[in-house]
Amino acid sequence: MRVLLVEDDADLSRQLKGALADAGYAVDHAADGEEAWFLGDTEPYDVIVLDLGLPKIDGVSVLERWRREGKATPVLILTARGAWSDKVSGFDAGADDYLTKPFHTEELLARLRALLRRSAGIASATLSCGGLRLDPRAARANVNGEPLRLTSLEYRLLHYMMMHQGRVISRTELVEHLYDQDFDRDSNTIEVFIGRLRKKIGSDRIETVRGLGYRLAPLTGESEAA
Repeated sequence: MRVLLVEDDADLSRQLKGALADAGYAVDHAADGEEAWFLGDTEPYDVIVLDLGLPKIDGVSVLERWRREGKATPVLILTARGAWSDKVSGFDAGADDYLTKPFHTEELLARLRALLRRSAGIASATLSCGGLRLDPRAARANVNGEPLRLTSLEYRLLHYMMMHQGRVISRTELVEHLYDQDFDRDSNTIEVFIGRLRKKIGSDRIETVRGLGYRLAPLTGESEAA
């Protein structure tokens, strides 16, 4: 899963980038509203964390522009302002949730998980696909109760596929949602990670749809995702 963090405070940005990376996200960062608007307009993020008090273009204006242009990415706004009117302005601009500074990082992570579940139409906090289970809170997965030892990219790949299970996902889409903008992207490496993942979760759980991409689904005889 890929997140855009828009925050001009350098210390807070470093703290949040580390926490988001540890939680299994690919993270891009923008320090002002102009760069934030450009990245949000040109890159396919799964969720955005947006500070309202930004240089160049304020956060509310950035969000209004995204929504006018049809960008539906879930947005969590951050604000140091305590006035209810600022929160209302953020929601009216198209925000999905908000946090007032200072806040606990765990609460931000929990709110992002909730936004991602809501955008994918998933009710449960734990993702399931037959005997395959993934807990985004702990960034852990298991097959039939047996823990999986996954690299960060393998976990990110599995998380994305479980959020979109049953749907054919192209290699291009996977590249766009697994790597940050500074990563040397190569769609051919997706085949490598798919192969590694198949060895760990069972080769038949990920179907190759020739010419289109990959689809994650329960094995024959397994129940559908809970």
